[in-house]
Amino acid sequence: MGFKLGSESRYKSNLNKNIFNKDKVSIPGIEVIRKDLEPGVDGEANNDGTIFLSNEIKPGSKEERKVLMHELKHMVDMEIGRLDYTDDHVTWDGNDYKRHVGYIKFEGKWYLEGDTNLPWEKH
Repeated sequence: MGFKLGSESRYKSNLNKNIFNKDKVSIPGIEVIRKDLEPGVDGEANNDGTIFLSNEIKPGSKEERKVLMHELKHMVDMEIGRLDYTDDHVTWDGNDYKRHVGYIKFEGKWYLEGDTNLPWEKH
């Protein structure tokens, strides 16, 4: 015996498809906090599960989306154990790198935190 699949929708989702509000940025499960950050710093992923976003970034802008996606990648890397940090070290893929006063020592050279030469900043 056969059956016919109808074209009508039998299931309605209660999920709000517009989870991103342009006036107040939100990422489910992650608190995004707007605040004054150091000059040149647009965002910070924190190992307490929050993201700091610079007050200098216009809400709803492409720049805001870019910074949030970058910081969200760091959050994922921390969640899966690929990235971790303390005040003194950054751990990336099981390797520890010394951290001091806004700099990180990588392959014998000191780089500013956030420098794209650091492997965890390349993605």
